[in-house]
Amino acid sequence: MIDQNKITKILKKFDLLQRDINEEKDSEKYVSLSKQFADFLPIANTAKDLNDLYSEIKSLDEILLDDKSDDEFKKLAENEKSEVKEKIIKNESQLAILLLPKDDADSRNVILEVRAGTGGDEAAMFGADLFRMYQRYADINSWKFEIMNLSENNIGGIKEASANISGKNVFSKLKFESGVHRVQRVPITESSGRVHTSAATVAVLPEAEDVDVKIEDKDLRIDVYRASGPGGQSVNTTDSAVRVTHLPSGIVVTQQDEKSQHKNKAKALKILRARLFEAERSKIDSERAEARKLQVGSGDRSERVRTYNFPQNRLTDHRINFTIHKLDRILTGELLEEVISEMIAFDQEERLKNAS
Repeated sequence: MIDQNKITKILKKFDLLQRDINEEKDSEKYVSLSKQFADFLPIANTAKDLNDLYSEIKSLDEILLDDKSDDEFKKLAENEKSEVKEKIIKNESQLAILLLPKDDADSRNVILEVRAGTGGDEAAMFGADLFRMYQRYADINSWKFEIMNLSENNIGGIKEASANISGKNVFSKLKFESGVHRVQRVPITESSGRVHTSAATVAVLPEAEDVDVKIEDKDLRIDVYRASGPGGQSVNTTDSAVRVTHLPSGIVVTQQDEKSQHKNKAKALKILRARLFEAERSKIDSERAEARKLQVGSGDRSERVRTYNFPQNRLTDHRINFTIHKLDRILTGELLEEVISEMIAFDQEERLKNAS
């Protein structure tokens, strides 16, 4: 049973938030308080439900201990008590999860990057499959999916691609997707019908604001050149493609999708800012993980996270030993939520263990 004092403190905090919102006249502070209220509402509602359930148990115990209550009435009370206890267990578990420390980046939009790994054309084809999967998943969630960069090969595969995904709590859903995704299937370019293993790398970066990462002009080298398409053909007659090198970190971002050099530079800086922000977050997360001996998926691009086995219609997430035989529906984005939910639940379970 969760300590009654904790429940009381939660409900008191909620009442104070309600009072502050009703009394606030400053529009900026009102917006900030409204966000706090919205974030705290699920916690307060669950705490209130628990408080009511605890009171219900107390009332039922009084009936069961009352010598004047007849046996039939006591039997009904005993059955009801069992049902209330089940509700309490469920609500206590829910409240414990809601009270876990939040990742400040969970509500952010993301920069998604997909790159073909080992496997040549087949790796590029798989990269295209993954990119489409995330695009469809974004559509299902009513998120905006804006392609920022797309480098294709001659057969429709993706050598590398990036997109800006914006909407509600995008990073909280996609943050465990980073890493090496491996595919096992017969390539369309394979005449003998042998199963090949290829890979693509996914990176999910929380979008950074200007205040998160300060980039000095002196730390940048910017090169411009003529954009080219698959096979090296020129797709632009002007030097509109941009390569931005961040000298202190060595991070290089190229952008050529827009016809405007200015727009390409702006997109490249947006990606650079996200990469620098994520690098700093990863450093802090690694230090915390080392301290608490807990890390579910490091987000490291070299970490193998999943295998997509086409002959068996199977997806396996190696971090949580989760397997599902509905690969075709996952790649349409339809059942990707099922895989993501398993990953989030596992992460919450591990953090609850660590918190106890």
